[in-house]
Amino acid sequence: MSETPPNTLQYRFDGPADAPVLILGPSLGTTWHMWDRQVPELAKQWRVLRFDLPGHGGAPARPAGSVAELTARLLATLDGLGVQRFGYAGCALGGAVGVELALRHPERLASLVLIAASPRFGTADEFRQRGVIVRTNGLDPIARTSPDRWFTHGFAAAQPAITDWAVQMVRTTDPGCYIAACEALAAFDVRPELGRVGVPTLVLVGSEDQVTGPAEARTLVAGIPDARLAVVPGASHLVPVEQPAAVTDLLVTHFSTAWQPVIDPGTGQIAIPAAPVKPVLAAPPPQPAAPIAEIAPPAAQPHPAGRPDPYDAGLKVRREVLGDAHVDQALAQAGDFSGDFQELLTRYAWGEVWNRPGLDRRARSCVTLTALVAGGHLEELAFHTRAALRNGLTPDEIKEVLLQAAVYCGIPAANSAFKVVQQVIREETTLAE
Repeated sequence: MSETPPNTLQYRFDGPADAPVLILGPSLGTTWHMWDRQVPELAKQWRVLRFDLPGHGGAPARPAGSVAELTARLLATLDGLGVQRFGYAGCALGGAVGVELALRHPERLASLVLIAASPRFGTADEFRQRGVIVRTNGLDPIARTSPDRWFTHGFAAAQPAITDWAVQMVRTTDPGCYIAACEALAAFDVRPELGRVGVPTLVLVGSEDQVTGPAEARTLVAGIPDARLAVVPGASHLVPVEQPAAVTDLLVTHFSTAWQPVIDPGTGQIAIPAAPVKPVLAAPPPQPAAPIAEIAPPAAQPHPAGRPDPYDAGLKVRREVLGDAHVDQALAQAGDFSGDFQELLTRYAWGEVWNRPGLDRRARSCVTLTALVAGGHLEELAFHTRAALRNGLTPDEIKEVLLQAAVYCGIPAANSAFKVVQQVIREETTLAE
């Protein structure tokens, strides 16, 4: 067990002190105990390090809002322990950390396993809405539905003790750290960079995973040079828990045969590593028929000399505040007639004003909601209410904004606003079945 100074992670070691280090990274909402069934076998050959995400498993509640920040904390932990080179296996969010290591710190990584992972986890809107739900209702709704996302129905029914363990594990997570991890997943997208992953990689997925299933796994395999795929039958998202023996065998085989040696910094030469493990539970995946489509923003027009063009920054802020779905729809519907207006809006409202440092996004949402109530712009009020929830305002805080607006903007305007806002909050803070 570890003491946890700032900007590092809570960890524990198992296995011989002189063995090569193998790191196991957890999924969002889980603790290092998700790997309990793998450790006895792995610790025979490796010094196994498991870590907890911030606010998970009793770890200090110091939120990390990006995968890069989580990775930096892991590396700071390893630097403090004198661990320079290691193998890594990560599940879901832990897998995202593994991809980040392979892309930004390849010299540290000897071999990689990505479990229930994806180059992009769902959509940014989905994870930001999950953050809204947790901020409003706490973690109980997420906890109660976790077994449905993590396990097959048969396993959950046959293993009530494990199902209860999963619920309690999520329920005892720090809500602020969970929300920050949702933000990290919302912003994570490495699809264009997969070709730069240069370490031996095994992609492992449960055949019944409805969260990040075989389709996402095949996207990773198609993008990462020489990656191999293993599909574990009869398993859902937390495949190390549901099929521990199969996962353990795959990890042992991969890390025993695909451990990339150190590059000599003087000569730049490297021994040829053993061939990556052949998948034992799945045939090689078909290549995707077509590249993943991207929605491209309108081409930015030249900006007056002397100042950087705020368009790209504005588009980023606009997507983060209003959501990808809303922005994509607005840009797609713009056409020739209103395209210039959308560009103006993105460049100046979002790139100049919303991007100014003088107020944080919570404060800007308060101002915006009040102005929309005053103007009677109820359609705009609806999607800016969604934006306010994503920016961190709670329903009670939005209610206070509307009460304040009632005094200064008039009772009839506030009455109409309450009807619109109440409906939006009900939709945004209810967990979809």
